[in-house]
Amino acid sequence: MMMRLWSEATVGGRVHNRCCTPDQMADARRIASRLGIPFHVLDTRDVFHDRIVDFFVEGHRQGVTPMPCMECNRHIRFDWLLRNALALDADYLATGHYARIERREDRFALLKGLDDAKDQSYVLSVMGQAQLSRVLFPVGVYPKPQVREIAARFGLPTASKGDSQDLCFLGDGDYRRFLREHAPEIMTPGPIVRKDGSVIGEHQGLSNYTIGQRKGLGVTAREPLFVIGMNPYRNALVVGNADELGRRSLTAGQMSWVAGSAPDGEFDADVKIRYKAKPVHARIRLLSDARIQADFDDPLRDITPGQGAVLYCGDEVLGGGIIERDAE
Repeated sequence: MMMRLWSEATVGGRVHNRCCTPDQMADARRIASRLGIPFHVLDTRDVFHDRIVDFFVEGHRQGVTPMPCMECNRHIRFDWLLRNALALDADYLATGHYARIERREDRFALLKGLDDAKDQSYVLSVMGQAQLSRVLFPVGVYPKPQVREIAARFGLPTASKGDSQDLCFLGDGDYRRFLREHAPEIMTPGPIVRKDGSVIGEHQGLSNYTIGQRKGLGVTAREPLFVIGMNPYRNALVVGNADELGRRSLTAGQMSWVAGSAPDGEFDADVKIRYKAKPVHARIRLLSDARIQADFDDPLRDITPGQGAVLYCGDEVLGGGIIERDAE
């Protein structure tokens, strides 16, 4: 089963999401034919646009850096796609994600993929017991080169296929250009300010910047300045020196717990604050079942509102949520 996802028109007027181009559709159809299994194309364009593209734009409108891949796993792959697969009397949905699922007595555990360089457990932290009981991740127990070797051994045309990319719905991969064209109000210039509110320059639209950015700010100072925050209500970009950049804690909302509920009381966990970030030890305090505070041993420079905060115990994913912006 393959989804046809929404995409903007590319150069030349073609409208193909990079996850489901005609060539990729043809490859999947050939493989299904070789294996002697049915092949279904699921038109997901409208629901993908409503759930993922609109989410992406709205996140930038709110002054955060959204995670469309995590949201896609929450609403598209392991809800829409899974429900459609089960409606065809499938027993399981198997995908090519680099992660592992283990049955442990009365529950399922979500684990990192064995290939740490390709591990995708971070963006799968939205999954719960209902999804894990019906999903298989067969490649999660192999390193990526071995998966390619196996595919080549079976003569599959995708053996040397390139890795999938984030923001698959962009025609050229340039999200800033996409926002300028589809939500131009987001790119309105505004003040660059210090934490005390003093104005030191003008930015060219908040979505042109990311937390921790140093270059391209267009302001000069005695010491290097970094983006340390955004205030969408004032349309202000907040900058500061390196000492002002790091934070020892974060709050995350919309928490998803793999086990179905949060652990009791305070507990220790390793936290990833970005897809490619290394897990960092933190003390976790529950603010509610769907909201946490994570306190770190040392300040972290790249805590970015809108990104995922994913909690691990060793290789096991405990759950994840969305990093919240500090109160203005």
